Amino acid sequence: MAAVRYLGVPIPSGISNEPISILKPLAGLDEGLEENLRSFFEQKYSDFELIFALRDARDPAAELVERLRAEYAKIPSHLLITGEPPYPHAKVFSLVCMLREARHDLVVMADSDIRVTPDMLQRVGAEFADGATALATCPYRAVAGRSIWSRMEALGMNTTFWQGALTARMLDGMKFAVGPTIVARRKAIHAVGGMESLKDFLAEDFELGRVVAESGAKVILSRYVIEHRIGSESIQKNFAHRIRWGRTSRRSRPLGYIGQIFTYPLPLAMLLVLVTPKYWPVLTTTLLMRYITSWVTSWHVLHTWSDELLLPLEDVLGFCFWIAGFFGNTIEWRGRSYRIDRHGKARNGKALRG
Repeated sequence: MAAVRYLGVPIPSGISNEPISILKPLAGLDEGLEENLRSFFEQKYSDFELIFALRDARDPAAELVERLRAEYAKIPSHLLITGEPPYPHAKVFSLVCMLREARHDLVVMADSDIRVTPDMLQRVGAEFADGATALATCPYRAVAGRSIWSRMEALGMNTTFWQGALTARMLDGMKFAVGPTIVARRKAIHAVGGMESLKDFLAEDFELGRVVAESGAKVILSRYVIEHRIGSESIQKNFAHRIRWGRTSRRSRPLGYIGQIFTYPLPLAMLLVLVTPKYWPVLTTTLLMRYITSWVTSWHVLHTWSDELLLPLEDVLGFCFWIAGFFGNTIEWRGRSYRIDRHGKARNGKALRG
């Protein structure tokens, strides 16, 4: 039902000519970074600029950016060297610096692991043509790296995560944003205190969507789907960031996090059959329904469907991470350890050894 509601929103067919600033915070050479950045340079749009931000000019991404800027010399672009951030959230600091340099009111804030089609700016620009929309968050289809853990995580994102996000949109409206790509009016960001007001929130994307919605401005879930290239990580790093995601989500949206139990029907059915084997028909029915709903979300909403045989295993693993998210308030993030308070803010950052 939630997916049907979303798909029922008409795709704007108008032509947008409003100038757009694209903000790209970078740190290091991500897997596929050149292709990701190139997809933004190759936008078929009349008026846009690209702004990149790095902490250090010695970052290996700097050479790549300069090479692409020279190759696409007709596209207005800038590379900012921000220096070390004065607070824990380096991405927020980069966005603050880039917003100061941006020439246009409509901005696209896109992570380094995002890849888009040449009509991206035209598609999202048309969604702001009504003059009422203040912020749009782009749904994404996760594209896995080579490892099994990356493939399972991508499958979970493309099914469980977006089923939960679409359900939240249906029940409570768009009162959140999702970080990989957010499109917003700069005046709407300034009206809620600017990006720097979110510097202590690890889930600054969620908070930005929340405060803009609470200000009375219009927040939407875009009909344009981006590609989120998640790459490959070791099992240790993959598990660590999934636990970090769970703990941060619990602190950002406590009731919503509890409600995520309904996105794990298969593990619950497995537990039921384990305790009372005679209810095995419940498990087979749940498995069938799980595949149908996952297919609707992945194929019809995100236009992807792969590694479906891993779905039961990913559901069990995701359920375990969801439970783990209820325990502990510390996370590891960018080489430091933080405690997350009940408002979702990072406190007492300490450098990790080694």
